[in-house]
Amino acid sequence: MCRGSEAETYPVGPVPLVAVRARRQVRFALHSRRQFGHAARMRILYGVVGEGMGHAIRSKVVLEWLFGQGHRVETMASSRAADFLAKRFPEVHRIHGLHMIYDENRVRKSRTLWSNVRDGMRALPSQIRSYFELVDDFAPELVISDFESWAYLYGKTHGLPVISIDNMQVLSRCKHPDDLAAGIRLQFELTRAFVASKLPFCDHYFITSFFFPMVRRKRTTLVPPVLRPEVIDVAAARGDHLLVYQTAEDHRALAEVLAGCGLECRVYGLRRDLQEEQVEGNLRYRPFNERTFIDDLASARAVVSGGSFTVMSECVYLHKPLLSVPVKGQVEQVVNARYLQHLGYGRIADHIDASVLKDFLAAVPACEERLAEFQQDGNRVLFEALAAELARHGATRVSASKQNA
Repeated sequence: MCRGSEAETYPVGPVPLVAVRARRQVRFALHSRRQFGHAARMRILYGVVGEGMGHAIRSKVVLEWLFGQGHRVETMASSRAADFLAKRFPEVHRIHGLHMIYDENRVRKSRTLWSNVRDGMRALPSQIRSYFELVDDFAPELVISDFESWAYLYGKTHGLPVISIDNMQVLSRCKHPDDLAAGIRLQFELTRAFVASKLPFCDHYFITSFFFPMVRRKRTTLVPPVLRPEVIDVAAARGDHLLVYQTAEDHRALAEVLAGCGLECRVYGLRRDLQEEQVEGNLRYRPFNERTFIDDLASARAVVSGGSFTVMSECVYLHKPLLSVPVKGQVEQVVNARYLQHLGYGRIADHIDASVLKDFLAAVPACEERLAEFQQDGNRVLFEALAAELARHGATRVSASKQNA
């Protein structure tokens, strides 16, 4: 899996690439500011896909920055993302979005399809009403979409600039080695086609990634992952416990494997309704608390988790080796985990048993050496590049207004 000549098929490593791209983005941002001035304050419609919480967590960071720059923003989000963002920002509109049904760490495709068709038909009238309300009350000038279709379609049908910020577009807008899709070629090509068709013809695509394959399409910029301020600010230390984050509640066999590993395991997600910590031998089942989770992550010896891009990115940033078990049927998770393994930052597995966990723990020192090479300056690269893009569109809007005056 993911073998081959590094020089021919895979990026050599993140440090030179991140450094080069950071310098290019700084030059681009400074040039744009000299040419256009600071970005005019704009009315921005921001769409956030609701499947999984990673998109909402990363969008929260970008939204805070946009508000801090003086822009007016209204958000369209579905499912748990809407609940999460509505507690933190004004003017969050709940919309219908696609969702997945999981069982035993696998996507159940037939149940997922039926559920989405049924719920989508029920949601259609409310979607139409929300569009009219949005047009009447807000009149956005630019759209940003984190893989969310309704805001994107609103922008396209109203002739607005549309900017994409997400990690999914790496599948369709970058060149990947042939062996990356070994064993999943059909699913990979179908997923890549779906991603390409989800938000086509955006004015610009910002792709967040901890690996940097060659870009193959125009108007595309690779940037380091979006990080929560709490992760940027935390002091990382090398502890003795494993952090285990598994949101698939039916993945029960994992608990038996962890119980026999001989290390303290701080476990999140397997028991979602916990109100207080439960200790069973070396296993500490903890209720989810963002501050506690980040502290446990920063002080972990290593991490065992699914294929969440957010968790993966935070592990790479904090230099924590990761054993990733992607959800079966989630091609994007498999691709991220295979790059993680190739770069030496962790291991990928399709299941966890005692031997898999033992092999991973033996590889932790080597992973730590490779992770020590990764450097990221917070969210600076993305924010400078986004500021330049907004300045460009703001200048175009101002110029058009003057011509029409």
